[in-house]
Amino acid sequence: MNIEDYRSYCLNKKGVTEHFPFDNDTLVFKVCNKMFALASLKRWENGEAFINLKCDPDYAQELRAEFDSVKPGYHMHKKLWNSVYVLTGELSPTLITKLIDHSYELVVKGLPKRLREHI
Repeated sequence: MNIEDYRSYCLNKKGVTEHFPFDNDTLVFKVCNKMFALASLKRWENGEAFINLKCDPDYAQELRAEFDSVKPGYHMHKKLWNSVYVLTGELSPTLITKLIDHSYELVVKGLPKRLREHI
């Protein structure tokens, strides 16, 4: 997965917007103003690409135990976020998109009903 594939995949989800709320480097994707995915563009360009994704705590532990390319979320709440390293070759593009979907779905599930109905 390259940066454009990642960006397109996230933007094709219902209600998603992209932002640079922290600096000009960290690309953040939100649904109803809640983050579900973020990545450093500089790290991506330097071949150290990872995506921070929200994750169910139990599933996060399973993924970290199974894959070296899944680590506790960099600069995030370590229990709820993973850093998913996408260029190592360990994770299939299918798994990466499933993890993006999981993050998106967790955030949508946590939204108030009135917001979920508009998505």
